[in-house]
Amino acid sequence: MIMLVAFASKTGNVKAFVDKLSKQCDITTHHIKQGEIEKMNEPFILITYTTGIGNTPEEVSQFLSLNAHLMVGVVGSGNMNWGLNYCKASVDIATKYGLPLIHRFELRGVPKDVEIVKQFIEYEK
Repeated sequence: MIMLVAFASKTGNVKAFVDKLSKQCDITTHHIKQGEIEKMNEPFILITYTTGIGNTPEEVSQFLSLNAHLMVGVVGSGNMNWGLNYCKASVDIATKYGLPLIHRFELRGVPKDVEIVKQFIEYEK
């Protein structure tokens, strides 16, 4: 079974992580660009960045208003320089929807970060 990974990437860090992940496991990807019109029809994990000072990107909020019922977990990308706001969007989303915060990684992630997310995907299959 293939897992769908929906992701939002502003600077390219999340996309780079998803590209590495797709080389390690059997996934299909959906790049969230205009959340208000993007309707999913299968379970997915969400990988998102945080914008501003700890905010969920608008396109992700809109995407989740249509698709949160299919989300099975959340992964966050961020920069530890933001302290308590590091990957805050992913923490807030996981809390709001009562879903697992699978992992948080810095910038483009390292091989260990990819492995952690890969293990979750393989378990969910």
